[in-house]
Amino acid sequence: MKKQVILIVFALSALLLLQGCNQAKENQESKVCFGENCFNVEIANTPESRAKGLMFRESLGSDKGMLFVFEKEEVYPFWMKNTLIPLDMIWMDSSNSVVFIAKNATPCKTEICPSISPGKKALYVLEINAGISDKIGIKSGDRATFKNKIEE
Repeated sequence: MKKQVILIVFALSALLLLQGCNQAKENQESKVCFGENCFNVEIANTPESRAKGLMFRESLGSDKGMLFVFEKEEVYPFWMKNTLIPLDMIWMDSSNSVVFIAKNATPCKTEICPSISPGKKALYVLEINAGISDKIGIKSGDRATFKNKIEE
């Protein structure tokens, strides 16, 4: 009986330690900055996380966003299916330079949604609230800086 209690205590301790490590990893925010304007971003770097994106979210903080990270530079079209908030989408190449901006992409409420394509190769796509790219003056050719590890 004593061995079982010790084993259970050990297993619970290990579980709590793992949970703490995962929480610390989740709490480490990555940032994408344009000059002094920084966005705390969630990273979408797997097929599953990129497919889900910001779908079904009812709001997004003004200093928040989602950064889609791809394996190689390609032309990556996006769509607004099941996305509830208007967004600015900013495509960037491997040098972190803006190659295209889709401003005020509106939610798609129909079954078939049009794609938004930059027509240019990109490695990253940043989604932020609609209107912010104009508000802070982001334009093609601007270069973003990434703070903290974006591969997570």
